[in-house]
Amino acid sequence: MRDLVFVGYLVALLFIAFKRPFLFTLVYAYVDIVAPQRLSYFMLNSVPLSLIVFALAFLGYMLADNKQDSRFSVRQGMMILLLIYCGYTTVQAEVPDAALEKWDWVWKALVFAIFLPLTLKTKLRLEALALFMVLCAGTLIITGGIKTLASGGGYGVLVLLVDNNSGLYEGSIISTVAICIIPLILWLANYGTIFPPDWRVKIFAYCLVFAALLIPIGTQARTGLVCIGVLAVLQLRFARHRLIYGGLAMALGLLAIPFLPQSFTERMATIENYEADQSASTRLAVWRWTIEYANQHPFGGGFDVYRINKLTYELSEVDVEQYEQWGIDPDDVDARLIEDESRAFHSSYFEMLGEQGYPGLILWLLIHVGGIWRMEMLRRKYAKSEKQGEQWVAPLAIALQHGHIIFLVGALFVGIAYQPFIYMLVALQIGLDTYMKRRSAEAAWQPIAKQGTGATKPTALPPPRRPFTN
Repeated sequence: MRDLVFVGYLVALLFIAFKRPFLFTLVYAYVDIVAPQRLSYFMLNSVPLSLIVFALAFLGYMLADNKQDSRFSVRQGMMILLLIYCGYTTVQAEVPDAALEKWDWVWKALVFAIFLPLTLKTKLRLEALALFMVLCAGTLIITGGIKTLASGGGYGVLVLLVDNNSGLYEGSIISTVAICIIPLILWLANYGTIFPPDWRVKIFAYCLVFAALLIPIGTQARTGLVCIGVLAVLQLRFARHRLIYGGLAMALGLLAIPFLPQSFTERMATIENYEADQSASTRLAVWRWTIEYANQHPFGGGFDVYRINKLTYELSEVDVEQYEQWGIDPDDVDARLIEDESRAFHSSYFEMLGEQGYPGLILWLLIHVGGIWRMEMLRRKYAKSEKQGEQWVAPLAIALQHGHIIFLVGALFVGIAYQPFIYMLVALQIGLDTYMKRRSAEAAWQPIAKQGTGATKPTALPPPRRPFTN
């Protein structure tokens, strides 16, 4: 029965998209974020759904979309270079089978991120993509929020729509994404036009924000707590009364502590004493190994190169139960050398360094830091704009910038360098940037009268072929 519901919903979306081809790109976003093929028992998980929908989106753009206003940006060129470089390192990979398995989905994420900005030619399309991203992620966030309120969640225990520990269904990843889209949720609640921002929209948006804040509690992911802290600091940036805002935020945080699950507070306490936490000690050891490996192999070892690592690190303290499982009397041991191997990077930065070397890491940083810089330029340009129809630009640039910063902070502790969701955010930034450049160019065009003749001469830019629309 569940399969029939998913199939029926997808067929309805695709049927509508044949009339409006741009909707194919939104359907692909839904497939990539929610992954209905994982939720299906047999009808959807047996077909390459994402590849089929992407093909429809590309053909719809090529055959039915007006390509006059499409623009290609520098960051799209960087993503092409990164795609080519990742292909090269995959051919030369240290672990060929695992590298090919990861390459199978990485190239799709990069190709879609390169293609998507070409279709984002109007404000309506930009808003539609932002809305789909929020609502699709909200499908998981609302489920997780309800389960957290009902049971309190737990590390590795909270099950979202399906018992799956990959993609957005993994605790640390969904915690990072849930917090980084909060600025975008608030922008839609104040400036959206598809659903006008009345009281119903605002109530839903605030409830979704609350559910997003519950996700780090339900998953007990320490990364999520760090992201919440970053969000709070970023919100101070434009708060009118910063002292009042900061005081209220701290007061609410302290008041919430008694209502938090004990397992959550105990796990968050391990942030202070990382040497006593095996997970943190392992990460530090992996990061040291990655730096040494990159110094010897500056061009990287290809996807999943971490599988060849062998680590030895000292754990100062381990809880009594763990020692007893090892058959060791904890009273006889002050410190223990732990040997491990094939440990994941647990950091997007070290993931890029180990897999793609220094060239890949530099390209990746330029793509992401470039996005934050371009959104800052847009914010400054349109922050005080009084032109009709431009009041939404600076707030959207701020929302995309803050969401991106939160992602990059969360990426310090989670291996999400190729997470498709963040590349959709990057595509949304590029689309906003190129759209506003075109809008500025069209607004700047005007005829110039020749002196003494009354004749007119156009500037280098031609006039728009049709009225400007959102």
